[in-house]
Amino acid sequence: MSFLSDFKAFAMRGNVIDMAVGVIIGGAFGKIVTSVVNDIIMPPIGLLVGGVNFTDLKWVMKPAELNEAGEEVVAAVTLNYGNFLQQTFDFLIIAFSIFLFISLIKKVTEKKNVEEPAPEPAPEPEPSNEEKLLTEIRDLLKNK
Repeated sequence: MSFLSDFKAFAMRGNVIDMAVGVIIGGAFGKIVTSVVNDIIMPPIGLLVGGVNFTDLKWVMKPAELNEAGEEVVAAVTLNYGNFLQQTFDFLIIAFSIFLFISLIKKVTEKKNVEEPAPEPAPEPEPSNEEKLLTEIRDLLKNK
């Protein structure tokens, strides 16, 4: 029973719940950015470099083996660097977007945390004649 109560205490802590929400939102954000890269950014770049789809770029290290009928018997061994380039673009755009978002949050919180300088304390008022007289009496009694 202790294990379950410990797990419940752990799972219900605010940090764990915040982290879970962040992971879910981050996953959804990653899908959006992947779509932006794949569907909006990469097609024009591919068109500029000769109609190349980056995910199709690969280096064939060993060609596929075919039988007499032309059917593939052994698959080709390829180094798919185009997919790597695609994922790198995804990562860079996600990292830059997160950087902008964190910078925005930081600016907003800094503006809220800027404290107004404390007002200068009011000067001490001059002692009244009565206070001056009492101070003199005290000093005279001290000296005797």
